[in-house]
Amino acid sequence: MQPNSKILIIAGSDSSGGAGIQADIKTVTALGSYAMTAITAVTSQNTTGVKSIVPISPKEILNQIVFTSKDIKPDAIKIGMLFSTKVIDVVVKSLDRSKITKIVLDPVMVAKGGAKLIDNKAIRLLKSRLIKRTILITPNIPEAEILTKTKIKTKEDMIFAANKLLELGAKNVLIKGGHLESKTVQDIFVNKFEIKVFNSYRHKTKNTHGTGCTLSSAITTFLSCGKPIKKSCELGIKYVSSAILTNPNYGKGHGPINHLNTMSIDKKFR
Repeated sequence: MQPNSKILIIAGSDSSGGAGIQADIKTVTALGSYAMTAITAVTSQNTTGVKSIVPISPKEILNQIVFTSKDIKPDAIKIGMLFSTKVIDVVVKSLDRSKITKIVLDPVMVAKGGAKLIDNKAIRLLKSRLIKRTILITPNIPEAEILTKTKIKTKEDMIFAANKLLELGAKNVLIKGGHLESKTVQDIFVNKFEIKVFNSYRHKTKNTHGTGCTLSSAITTFLSCGKPIKKSCELGIKYVSSAILTNPNYGKGHGPINHLNTMSIDKKFR
């Protein structure tokens, strides 16, 4: 099997393998594409929480992006955890050099256990400089609340917040609805021309670590292979829902999902 496309992932590392760069690589690979990485921070964490975060120097992040892309040009870029203003600044500079248009931003701000992963100055810079450089932004409800300074309690609130993000320069917005209490999960896709609500079954499990990273990487993968953006969101949501349903039940806290749910091993490898 040959990879269908090439994707550069700019994000932090998760030592437990459920989220971050590790989840991104698994997702891109499981969906049939080739993953490259630029690591922005190294975290020590497990399913119960984050122990420490060590940032990578902005210069080395820039080197990773530019040197990698110079040799193997990505078809799309997925951006996750950025941590600081200096990191965001070099990422924006590198994007300007790369001329890649298919860029998906997952504005990672808070870990599943509640640890803050980005500072306030970085959030302001992300809003003013980075959002407008992307084709899609995929915040969850707490992240959308931080970015828009609004409270989200309903589907209508999600649409209102999405429109606020469009005002900041976003071209397309997918607000993930997993944090709202409801029988189904409603993820809402919004741009200047349409609103689409994706309804998914809510699986009763605590094992949802890395769902945001996984979804944005899945969407980026489908987008890189030529799927339209709304269809890429739909397919990404279906992939994550299946990964939650088939989770391996690892760890004592919020366990990882099953990134391999799309793969089947040929008999000769069994």
